[in-house]
Amino acid sequence: MSNNGGHESDQARRLVKIELDEADAPRRSAEAEQERAIAIYDIIEDNLFDLPDHYGPFHLYLRLEGRHINFDIRGTDEKNLTQFFMALGPMRRVIRDYFTVCDTYYDAIRTKSPSQIQAIDMGRRALDNEGSEILQKRLDGKVETDFDTARRLFTLICVLQTR
Repeated sequence: MSNNGGHESDQARRLVKIELDEADAPRRSAEAEQERAIAIYDIIEDNLFDLPDHYGPFHLYLRLEGRHINFDIRGTDEKNLTQFFMALGPMRRVIRDYFTVCDTYYDAIRTKSPSQIQAIDMGRRALDNEGSEILQKRLDGKVETDFDTARRLFTLICVLQTR
């Protein structure tokens, strides 16, 4: 979303806070922590996130619960607006492939040439895009997002599962 003079409607259709509920999550790698921080920063800087029948801006709390992600969406006053669970099954393959490519990418950064790193990163981006498309379809009717916001939310869902 570009800065078009700060229209009220733009502010109403966005996330201004994101937290991952990680109370019982094991400590993650520095790379996973960096992915989390970058994804949250990017979303807060520029996103489209709209909840039918509610005005934002919104706060989003994501929590892994078994084989589901809990989306807890609140207003800026922290009042609960909606909460729903999304099964991870339809995204499981792309998440598994994403982890594999990320591991390869982090190893490549230390030992491979820039062109090899770039090729691996292109594969990672393709999986990120695929995950974003699946996520947008799964959120349809519950939350409206743009592609870039869904892409970064997919990254956060992956980070929540990082062990």
